[in-house]
Amino acid sequence: MVRRIVWTSLADKIFTSILEFYIIRNGSKAYSRKLNNEIHATISLLKKSPFLGAHTGLENIRVLIYKNYKVFYQVDTEEIIVHLVWDTRQDPKKLEDFLP
Repeated sequence: MVRRIVWTSLADKIFTSILEFYIIRNGSKAYSRKLNNEIHATISLLKKSPFLGAHTGLENIRVLIYKNYKVFYQVDTEEIIVHLVWDTRQDPKKLEDFLP
């Protein structure tokens, strides 16, 4: 069954801030566009294989890894809920503040 992908407002906000960081840092939108496309392509794999990601220590939350990014998501009957896209080069202690 193909499920639709739903992003939480927090996931959208944090991923947007990652993309904005690279726009400022690189002085160009090229890398951010590429990263955006790659992350969305990776997440779209979950439509056909929703349990592709590994289990986490959190109930009903799975993680899919793409390069330096972890996508934390939840599989529901009709949706895949993206809770967070996390750049793993950040302080891992900050991650606890964002996961359900």
